[in-house]
Amino acid sequence: MESIREKPHLRLVKPSPQAGFAHAARPAPPVNSCSAYYRRIEAYAHRIRKSDSVMAIVDILDQALTETRALERSEGVVFGSGKIDRAQLEMQSLKTELEQLRGLVYVDHLTGLLNRGALKDSFTREAARADRAGKALAVALIDIDDFKLLNDRYGHQTGDDALVHLAQIIRRTMRPSDVAVRFGGEEFLFLLPDANSEQAAQALHRVQHDLDRQPLRHAVHEITLTFSAGIAIRGSHESCDAVIARADAALYAAKRAGKRQVCHATDAEQHLQP
Repeated sequence: MESIREKPHLRLVKPSPQAGFAHAARPAPPVNSCSAYYRRIEAYAHRIRKSDSVMAIVDILDQALTETRALERSEGVVFGSGKIDRAQLEMQSLKTELEQLRGLVYVDHLTGLLNRGALKDSFTREAARADRAGKALAVALIDIDDFKLLNDRYGHQTGDDALVHLAQIIRRTMRPSDVAVRFGGEEFLFLLPDANSEQAAQALHRVQHDLDRQPLRHAVHEITLTFSAGIAIRGSHESCDAVIARADAALYAAKRAGKRQVCHATDAEQHLQP
């Protein structure tokens, strides 16, 4: 689920002719500064009404709250009516509720990682940052080796335990700036900002190294998990679907080459050519 259809309406506070900002021991601030602020808040509300993305709405509320707090801290300005304070509290409350909803909508409840529904917003955000900074964005897709065999031999509960175990290793090993998504079943997808193909491969090797050092414990058994991986570097303004398709082709080539392999999209594309 990538969006919500019904969004709480932000109750906007508009200045009345009688009530305004009181200024201590100085002339009142120019009316047009207040008017500009309210126009900007109206613009934020318009963007919220047009958005179907929980994450986008939270970002818009963050911008509105930042502007409100900056105005509140303006030297000598006193909010005698308390209306701006109430508006700020309402925006903060709505933001908190939406963040909680985002947790319900965008988090995979087995592994605690982001789910596939969060991918579009996460990719849009990271791709925009990469384009602005002229930096690389690596996309990696991994698939646990012999996962069906694991389920058949030890049971589906052990399969779930394996997914949770891998997710814990991922959280401990990847950089804070990296985005990890449970893409589906035993597949996981990573967005690695400012990483080239080799750096992305090194990150995946670190995850595999930690899996080797920390096997999954099942009764008297220790199960070492391995995965195959495909890596693609996003081209300039390349879409989410396009770069994931290239990473998936690389993953397919890695599976064909054997277990515990990392394949790069260029190699995979050359390998898959007729």
